[in-house]
Amino acid sequence: MRKTIFLLCLIYFAISIGKKHSDEEKPAWAKIDIRDYSDADLERLFDQWEEDEEPLPEDELPEHLRKPPALDLTKLDMTKPEEVMQATKKGQTLMMFVTVANKPSRARSEEITKIWQTSLWSNHIQAERYLIDDDRAIFMFKDGSQAWTAKEFLIEQEELKEVQLESQTYTGKKPDVKNKSLRDELYISVKIL
Repeated sequence: MRKTIFLLCLIYFAISIGKKHSDEEKPAWAKIDIRDYSDADLERLFDQWEEDEEPLPEDELPEHLRKPPALDLTKLDMTKPEEVMQATKKGQTLMMFVTVANKPSRARSEEITKIWQTSLWSNHIQAERYLIDDDRAIFMFKDGSQAWTAKEFLIEQEELKEVQLESQTYTGKKPDVKNKSLRDELYISVKIL
């Protein structure tokens, strides 16, 4: 019986503490309907929400909040600007624009860039590929220092017209290779039949 009375008292106490505040006790911003919140009100609400949160570990932070890796300028050869750029882009996301030669079809560009991406992955260079035009693609690197190694690989490939990396354009060494888009047209016509 004592336990039951104690439990009832405990429940009554919890309910009385958890009561809804009257409108006079609330601050001015809390009286506003949530649909009428301004950006400042939402920011204040977000700050209150985040007050007691533990900070994220360094590897889970967004890229713009991470500390850049330490860069020892004494070990860099300042006469080679590409090496300096490669060292400064370590750990940062970087995009490279790639143009396929001889105006290929979209399907052919997809096939060629997929082969290049697979070759890069085989060499432990992680690159995401996005086709942006019939003959152009973006290769995105999570670690920007890998982009220069990828650039050296890509300019050696057949059917590569050019690579654009950090506002520099590098021409492919074999851009005049005959495009095999005829094969694509034959493949499409055979598939339709």
